[in-house]
Amino acid sequence: MFSFMIIAVVAFLIDAIIGDPRTKFHPVVLIGILILVLEKFLRRDEDGYIKKICKGGLLVALVLAITYGIGFAIVCLTNFLESFTATVCIQGFILSLMITPKSLSDAGREIYNFLDAGNLTMARYKVGWIVGRDTDYLNEAEIIRATVETVSENTVDGIISPLFYFAVGGLPLAIAYRAVNTMDSMLGYKNEKYFYFGKVAARMDDVANFIPARITAILFLISALTLNLDFKNAFAMMKRDASKHPSPNGGWAEATVAGALNIQLGGINSYFGVPHFRAYMGDPNETLQPQHILSAIRMMYTATVIFLAVLYCI
Repeated sequence: MFSFMIIAVVAFLIDAIIGDPRTKFHPVVLIGILILVLEKFLRRDEDGYIKKICKGGLLVALVLAITYGIGFAIVCLTNFLESFTATVCIQGFILSLMITPKSLSDAGREIYNFLDAGNLTMARYKVGWIVGRDTDYLNEAEIIRATVETVSENTVDGIISPLFYFAVGGLPLAIAYRAVNTMDSMLGYKNEKYFYFGKVAARMDDVANFIPARITAILFLISALTLNLDFKNAFAMMKRDASKHPSPNGGWAEATVAGALNIQLGGINSYFGVPHFRAYMGDPNETLQPQHILSAIRMMYTATVIFLAVLYCI
C-alpha cells in the first residue's frame, strides 16, 4: 500500500507540473478510438432493444477487458525493472493521465480571469469547452454556476474515482475506471441512438462512481472545515439536496460545495435549444460571484490532498 501511495503522490505532482497533455496518443483518446471502432462493428439502428442492450454490454466488456489487460501488462513490465524509482515514475506518469485536477483548475481560472476582465464573450466560449449545455447566451451568474458545477462534479470522476480505484486495484483498475467514464460520456445518452445501446455503459458508470461520490462529499465537508467555509451548511445541503440530482452520484459533490459556498446551483440548462430544469442545490444566500469559482477550485485541491493523506495513513 505504501508504494501505491507514493505512486499516487507522484501522479498528483506530475499533473500539478505538466497537467493533462493534449495529444492524440493520450490514453483517454485511445480509449475513445477503441470505443468508436467497436461501436462501428456492434451498433445497428435496425436491432431490437434487447439486442442493442446486449451488444452495448458486449462493447463494455470488451473495452474493460482490453484496458485492464493493458494496465496489467504495464504493471508487469515495470515490475521487472530493477529500479524502484523508475517503476514509481512510470506508473505515476500513467496514473497522472487518469486524473485531471490541473485541467479543472486551469479551465476554471481561465473563465474566472475573463469574467474578472468583463469579457463575457470569451467566458461563454471557454465554459462551452467544459460543459455540454448551450452557452452562447449565458449571463455572468450562469457562467459561474456552470463552472462551479463542473469543478465540483468532475472532482468525483476526474480525480477521486480514479485514485480510489487505483488504491483498490492498482493501475489496471484505475485505467479501467477511466474507460468506464469515457464510455459513459460517449454512449450514455438518453436519445434514440444510444438509449438502449448505451444503457449498460451508463449504469456501469453509476455503479463505479457510487462510493467515490459519497467519499468526495465527505472530503468536501472536511475541505469546508479546513478552508473556514460554511461546514454546517455544507452538511445540511448535502443531506437535503444530494438525492435531487438526476444522477445518483452528481448531487453529492454539487450540493456539498453549494452549501459550503452558500450559493445555489442547478436551474434551467439549455441543450440544443431545448430548456431542461435541473433541481436546485443549496440556497442562494450569496449572489454568484467569480470568486466562487476560485473557492470551488480550492475545495477541489484540498479534497484531493486530504484523500492522498488518507491513503498514506491506510
